[in-house]
Amino acid sequence: MGDNDDYYIGDGTMDSLPATPEVTYNWVDITSDFFKCIQDLKLGELLHDGHLFGLFEAMSAIEMMDPKMDAGMLCNRGNPKPLNFQQAVACGKLKIDDLEPNEVIGVIDATMACIVSWLEGHSLAQTVFTNLYLHQPHSILNKTLKAYCIAVYKLLDCIRDCINKAQVFEEEDFLPMGYGYRLGSNPQIGNTYDASLEVSEQKCIALLREQEEVLNKKARSFEDEANNLWPALAARIRFTRMFYQALLLITRRDSQSGADCVALLNGCSEMMKVIIKTSGKGTQPVENSDSPNPMGFEPMINQRLLPPTFPRYTRIKPRTEALQYFDELVTRLRHAWKITSCTNFHTALDFFMEFSRQRACILSRSALQLLYLSPSPATTASMAQSAIASPLGQPRPPHPFVEILRESIRSFVNPPAITPKSPVGTSQAREYVENFLLRCVRPFAVLLQVCGHNRARQRDKLALLLDEFAALQEEAESVDALVGGACAAGGAARACFGTWVLYHVLRVMIAYLLAGLELELYSVHEYHYIFWYLYEFLYGWLLSALGRAEGLAGETVRRETKRSSARKHKKRTRPYAREALMCQVLQNMCGGYYKALVAFKLQGKIQQPESEFDNEAVRYKHRFAPLSVLTPPQVLYHEFCEMTQPAKYENPVILYLGGCKHFQQARSLLETITTPDQEVTDLLKVAKTNFVVLKLLAGGHKRDSTVPPEFDFSVHRHFPIIKLV
Repeated sequence: MGDNDDYYIGDGTMDSLPATPEVTYNWVDITSDFFKCIQDLKLGELLHDGHLFGLFEAMSAIEMMDPKMDAGMLCNRGNPKPLNFQQAVACGKLKIDDLEPNEVIGVIDATMACIVSWLEGHSLAQTVFTNLYLHQPHSILNKTLKAYCIAVYKLLDCIRDCINKAQVFEEEDFLPMGYGYRLGSNPQIGNTYDASLEVSEQKCIALLREQEEVLNKKARSFEDEANNLWPALAARIRFTRMFYQALLLITRRDSQSGADCVALLNGCSEMMKVIIKTSGKGTQPVENSDSPNPMGFEPMINQRLLPPTFPRYTRIKPRTEALQYFDELVTRLRHAWKITSCTNFHTALDFFMEFSRQRACILSRSALQLLYLSPSPATTASMAQSAIASPLGQPRPPHPFVEILRESIRSFVNPPAITPKSPVGTSQAREYVENFLLRCVRPFAVLLQVCGHNRARQRDKLALLLDEFAALQEEAESVDALVGGACAAGGAARACFGTWVLYHVLRVMIAYLLAGLELELYSVHEYHYIFWYLYEFLYGWLLSALGRAEGLAGETVRRETKRSSARKHKKRTRPYAREALMCQVLQNMCGGYYKALVAFKLQGKIQQPESEFDNEAVRYKHRFAPLSVLTPPQVLYHEFCEMTQPAKYENPVILYLGGCKHFQQARSLLETITTPDQEVTDLLKVAKTNFVVLKLLAGGHKRDSTVPPEFDFSVHRHFPIIKLV
């Protein structure tokens, strides 16, 4: 038996599997040898080699042919053998011609439900490719269904390409494995590839357009308006075409086609209204059946393609929910396109964070990444042309993201070192700045990429990212010192780059701690030091960084004004005034929670862990371990105890009144915002409610009760409403 030999146990027959034609197998029957070797083993015994099969392998091993452990055995549990495309057509269970409109609508709606199930983390083999029509679309005689099935192949390939390029998915988000189905070179006859069946993007779009016209003609000529299903079918074909075209524009990130993409997505939304309205017109799945449609789907057809793992049941998304998912997906993609108009990095970062808070799906998160981080074809072409035109020895054009970061620093602190008429005279100082900007590309690009991951994974990745920012802080301080020394104007540039990096470090730290609240990782008895760290430390530093940035930028402007006194300069606006105000709001919110929690603890209203099984110092160190960076310095546990010692002997009533004052201050600041968004509205509701609750507690309400309060995060993901039970 050679290395290329494959073995089987049984009667020598195998189900057909998608395989590459160049691979050949030399099957050797080991059935008799196998049964001869196991004669000395009793039932339940297993012979293994200790060097190759240890405890780890034993825990993860699959017991072959056990239906509870071997996914492939689901096909052998008394169910009839699943029929493939040819067999289903031969026995009359699969129609490839003369389909009624309601039958085609049923197949399309069921396929859309399968695509949604795939986007939610299930495998292609158990979702989309349970559709037998997709196994051999070129054998379908019905032209509408044939065009649709070919388009599904192209659409799946485009979706997978978009998600793979963005690289913001985890194993629970998306499974890119194709299980032998060739998405890019659709489709296949049997399991062999035929190059003559290759369908280009333009040809696929042309096929769908042609069917749109045919279906619209049939709709106009159909006399019975009440039973006219042709418009519903035409809407589905039109949606598929426009959605595919929009995804192509997104993956190519062609900014010149922005209006076209938005128009296509608007058209998709209009078509989805028709599709949702007519979702009951197609054939419906049989009750208590695993098949999403009575005809054309075989849930177990690809069971043999799955790896030998524990059986994973895949429930296809219900049609109404799947269609609603597509409708929301189109809305999210249209919103994601707005990132192309963000020229400032700080604005783009806020956009990414807000988009992430909406818990968007993997496709829309990936599209957002490509639209901002991937250079457009026009930018790539101009960079290539500049590189060709650059004489030998001259620096090549910078990465486009470097220019984004340069503009971000200029708008935030406006350091003299990167202003057009920089006083930094030495080429060495300029080189320091350029090298620093290049060094910033990876951490800041990763920061945006982290915002594209699912919310549960973001927290772990933010902790890892802080290590990179810690190294970047050291480099920023070095650049400030070197550039400040070379700057004729003196020390104005000494803190510019460090302030800019510090601002982002603080935002990452705050996001890390708040993510623990959103993911419910903290126990209630831990809330007090989480909110204290935010209130006394991080938000205070962030306000200081914003104030310092405003002062540095204003100083540079004043210096330029003196240099060019002949020109009139407008009064500098405060670009981060709203952000500073929101920082004050959140700082006061955290202060209110901290004082309320200490009062609850003093009154015995919060259940504490048993002392013999608990060590608060260990828990504190574990919660704040990732925050160990150069600036701001980490507050150690003994420092926390020293700083909070007076509050432990305070009268609970005084603490409740102090919490009231904080919530009242937050409310007053929020009410000064003239154009409140949903975030402001939610925070205002939380602040008002908590103010009333603490006011009641300060007045003696439920003073003797030891029932713990409830913390309701339904209104806001980070700042709960305190409820008295």
